[in-house]
Amino acid sequence: MNQHSASPSDDHEPHGIEEAIEEAIDGALAENAEIAYRRDRLLAALTLIAGAGLFLAMPFALRAGAEFFLPLTAALVVAVALVPSLEWLERRRVPSTLAAFICIAFFITVANIAVALIVVPASDWFARLPERAGQIRANLSPLIEIYSNLERFIDDLVHTFARKPTAAAATVTVQTPNSLLEIVASSAPYALIQMFFGILVVFFFLAGWTRMRRRIIQSRSNFSSAMTTARVIQEMVDSTSAYLGTITIINISLGAMVAVALWAIGMETPMMWGGIVALLNYIPYLGPIAAAILLAAGGLMTYPDVWVGLAPAAIFVAIHLVEANAITPMLVGRRLTINPLLILIALSYWAWVWGTTGALLAVPLLIILKTILDAAGSPDIAGFLFEEGTLTSHHHDEVVAAVAAEREASRTPSQ
Repeated sequence: MNQHSASPSDDHEPHGIEEAIEEAIDGALAENAEIAYRRDRLLAALTLIAGAGLFLAMPFALRAGAEFFLPLTAALVVAVALVPSLEWLERRRVPSTLAAFICIAFFITVANIAVALIVVPASDWFARLPERAGQIRANLSPLIEIYSNLERFIDDLVHTFARKPTAAAATVTVQTPNSLLEIVASSAPYALIQMFFGILVVFFFLAGWTRMRRRIIQSRSNFSSAMTTARVIQEMVDSTSAYLGTITIINISLGAMVAVALWAIGMETPMMWGGIVALLNYIPYLGPIAAAILLAAGGLMTYPDVWVGLAPAAIFVAIHLVEANAITPMLVGRRLTINPLLILIALSYWAWVWGTTGALLAVPLLIILKTILDAAGSPDIAGFLFEEGTLTSHHHDEVVAAVAAEREASRTPSQ
């Protein structure tokens, strides 16, 4: 009787042991997953802190080392923009070194023509500025009188309600160069060194572009990674060169139309003003405003009447409105769409770091960075802060799936 009653417990005993083993395995796997999750979250927090510190420190480092970083960055942007021309020449069996030299020679020739069209007439305008200042003041006398009356009214209010006499403002004397020649002479050595350094960077970048790209792609560990790297490099080159090429054509056309319109109304040196308009139009939002202000000043220096003097600025604004609202969105919008808020942030950031040159480089640098981040994947900062995740999206789901797969693999031998 005792033997028959003990046999059912003997039958259930192995199943109880197996269940206990499975529970122990599940508990160990869950504990390992929790430890891995905490480790990944700690690493994500350290990465986020280091990234925030790098982001805050980078502009100060770039400003402190502007003599090195500015020409290097500008040269790399120019080199990336010239890559399609280099590849076009290489496809026609032109050696890489010769193709790079041809691209640089073409770029320098165009840049020198643009500088000659702008700088030489502009120096004449600067030389005539002291003698034309009286004419500008006479044209703006109604506006100056209104401003003077307003300032006088505010000063009267301040003196009326002030209880204590205001202290005299300290006078600071700033020694400035006496002529444009002195400014050029003082800054020419640094400018020439930076220009020569930038040309060398562009040349060696273009001369070794094909070999460098092949080496980067071949160094990938698998075929999928190699294809992804090749695609990212090609998209970066295509996006940057397409944007700069399209914007250059639009700006040259805009400058030519403004020059023709200014020539028609008798404005002096219309080619110079067209070149200034084309150059400043590379800077989004702020460049056209600066061009309109310069045209207004030039018109007031040229014409005796204030309304006629403001005509050049009005003509440019009318042409720019058509270009900015119809032509540029139609041509650039099909190839590249960037959030205007990102453009404003990049413009203010690089203008703060490197001034006008940084503002010119803001959009190309934004395009390059956006292309790389789109391929590499942007970190999930919101998920890390508010969902207790890591900087990689869907990381917790991946951990759970890995635990389930490992548990199924551990059960297979026993079955």
